[in-house]
Amino acid sequence: MRNQAQLITYVDRLGGTFAGLRDLLEGPLQGAFGGVHVLPFFDPIDGADAGFDPIDHREVDPRLGSWSDVDALGAQIPLMADLIVNHVSARSPQFQDVVAHGDASPHAAMFLTLDKVFPDGATERDLLTIYRPRPGLPLTPITLADRTRRILWTTFTSNQIDVDVRAPETTRYLDSILDRFAAHGIRMVRLDAVGYAVKTPGTSSFMTPDTFTFIDELAARAHARDIEVLVEVHSYWRKQVEIAEKVDRVYDFALPPLVLHALYTGTSERLRHWCEVRPRNAVTVLDTHDGIGVIDVGPDTSDVQHLGLLDADEIDELVEGIHEHSHGSSRLATGEAASNVDLYQVNCTFFDALGADDRAYLIARMVQLWLPGVPQIYYVGLLAGHNDLELLHRTGVGRDINRHHYSPEEIDQALTRPAVRQLLGLLRLRNTHPAFDGEWELLEGPSHLLGMRWRQGESLAELQADLPARTFELRLQADGRELLVTQADQLTDLA
Repeated sequence: MRNQAQLITYVDRLGGTFAGLRDLLEGPLQGAFGGVHVLPFFDPIDGADAGFDPIDHREVDPRLGSWSDVDALGAQIPLMADLIVNHVSARSPQFQDVVAHGDASPHAAMFLTLDKVFPDGATERDLLTIYRPRPGLPLTPITLADRTRRILWTTFTSNQIDVDVRAPETTRYLDSILDRFAAHGIRMVRLDAVGYAVKTPGTSSFMTPDTFTFIDELAARAHARDIEVLVEVHSYWRKQVEIAEKVDRVYDFALPPLVLHALYTGTSERLRHWCEVRPRNAVTVLDTHDGIGVIDVGPDTSDVQHLGLLDADEIDELVEGIHEHSHGSSRLATGEAASNVDLYQVNCTFFDALGADDRAYLIARMVQLWLPGVPQIYYVGLLAGHNDLELLHRTGVGRDINRHHYSPEEIDQALTRPAVRQLLGLLRLRNTHPAFDGEWELLEGPSHLLGMRWRQGESLAELQADLPARTFELRLQADGRELLVTQADQLTDLA
């Protein structure tokens, strides 16, 4: 993974097709990104979970293009794709064969049933110990073609059937996806929902020692194909630090709520603490295709004596702050309001979470770009997008509020907005300034300021942000020249 900003996007929602996305990256977005995380582009992209339940994980949805189009984009810029390890679609040929033939199906061992995890039966305590990101138990009863009834493991929805990652059939299935990715130039995979992949009786079945063993084994198989691994886990912050020590990359999911907290309160205390202890091998994000995580800054759900990065009152104020800044629109898309997979996230665009304030938004992006790690910019955030209430009302899915389908005309219009042009200038600076390949330090200062400095030799890139005033100062040195940037309109021409 290059030490440059990455774009994370759905193909159909930005560009429409792989060819359209390539045109954007070669045109108005030229130089802004050193990699692209292409969200699920498999067949189909419009299942029950926006592509995270593909019928065929090894085929490109023909509405987006073909593997040759993936090849063409990968020849232009390094690509990351999702490896969905926890489940497959209920409409997949493997599961449909099990429905038709039961235990006689060659795929029968691939799927998890209740009795496979608890062969001696499960107690009430066993079931209530299981961690799940939504209410209820992760179990769905089904009837096979011969009228046999089974209880299947379904962590997310009844349309996403959990697989047994210990089964040889599942290993072959996942390896076949890795082989397809490697053959078409995918250089990095995100292990989607990997924290739930291993079910161990008597535990939460979430990020247990068995899970780490599975991640190690799967990462080794990816590395053998020259594929790097990013682990996606929403969890207690100390667990994130622990995970980071064992994998190539982790997400910094604690950053978005802490940046919002800092800008809401005008104090950097909580954010500074995280800057000091966070993993350096992180992919930094402010927004993704999911919501703004709350669990990532809260206490350990298994032992509340393990304190969070924010306390309970601060978390409540943060959530209410998002709802207030978005004029209540985020409330319509959060919690039990809109068929949410994860009740521990607030669904809102990051721009609207800051009250559509350009100055606050640019400071938030500066913090993201100045922290150690690889910054990843979500396509809606790139265009400083607003909450899509029309899409939310049409689908009833909370996360769709931040998954707008951009038309070519909307993209062209967004690219003329000052905040978007200024963000593109920041991204090009982050990708080209030599100081970002050097050493990082967190600067001392009063709580209303947040300062960070990168230095390599004579090159320097320093940020000082005044949180309550929502002003900034950038000191940039390279090639014997020095530049002081204090006004947003200077950002457009930084690189």
